[in-house]
Amino acid sequence: MLRIGPKMIDWTVERKAQLAYSYKHFAKAKVFVFRKWCEKAAERRAPPPTDLSGSCKFGSLFMNQVFGGSICGHYEHQYNIIGGRIVDLSHDAIDVGRITNPYLHEPGFFAIPEKQASLNGCLPRVELWVTQFLEEIKGSEDQAR
Repeated sequence: MLRIGPKMIDWTVERKAQLAYSYKHFAKAKVFVFRKWCEKAAERRAPPPTDLSGSCKFGSLFMNQVFGGSICGHYEHQYNIIGGRIVDLSHDAIDVGRITNPYLHEPGFFAIPEKQASLNGCLPRVELWVTQFLEEIKGSEDQAR
């Protein structure tokens, strides 16, 4: 019997934003995702991370869901293009600093079934993070008024 897997998603296609991208929102997103990355490490009983090393799948999916744009990358790293510019939550992470060309883009990479499965596996957690982040942003903006 032939099993049909989940629908393939073209992550390299531009998506609509739920929240306008700004440097202020980027800074809040970075703090939020780092907090969630630390929580994920604690769930796995791993040492607390010192930066966002290893988080690029989660970070780029999160940014894509919140700020729109597209996801780009290759086998070593993935990042976002939002409003025509490279946006990378983990730009200053140790692992990204060790990559010769972190902003290389190989579109075919995202069509690999294992990559699709990996990204799809991250989505439920990322979608929860997005909901929580948007609620936090709304709450902080309501308090500022």
